[in-house]
Amino acid sequence: MNVVKYDPFRDMRILQNEINRLFSGTSANVSGREEIESGAWSPRIDIFENKDSLVIEAELPGMKRDDFELSFENNVLTLKGERKFERKTDDNNYHRIERSYGAFSRSFTLPQAVTAEGAKAEFANGILSVTLAKREETKARKIEVIDADALTQNTAQSENSLAAGA
Repeated sequence: MNVVKYDPFRDMRILQNEINRLFSGTSANVSGREEIESGAWSPRIDIFENKDSLVIEAELPGMKRDDFELSFENNVLTLKGERKFERKTDDNNYHRIERSYGAFSRSFTLPQAVTAEGAKAEFANGILSVTLAKREETKARKIEVIDADALTQNTAQSENSLAAGA
């Protein structure tokens, strides 16, 4: 008879692995074809701002301009489209498909500080870049600070020199 070492945490690890798999969105039982049809893809987005504008950049690799649409309504920017899986030929026998395909929709609520007027969108090398101008009233302005102590001393010196000259 073989001696089997008991592992009291084995069932815990199995449960944790199953929960991790569930939340990671991947499944060992899902074939590549089913994942392609389910639309498990969403483009990566960067949002940043500078002093004059807010910029949204989206990675849309392998897509053409006609594969997506962009809209701005009630300060919500929406990007939606579809990256299609196109078989090169029926003779190809795919061993692994790691790139994701399918329909996507991404929406971002933007601050009231930006306006759609004068918005620019450029698409080059698989990167969509959208630039939205900030409203003039919300742009940061430099405020000049007056040194009240220096002003008081200068006024006192001026008064002293006027009194001495009189």
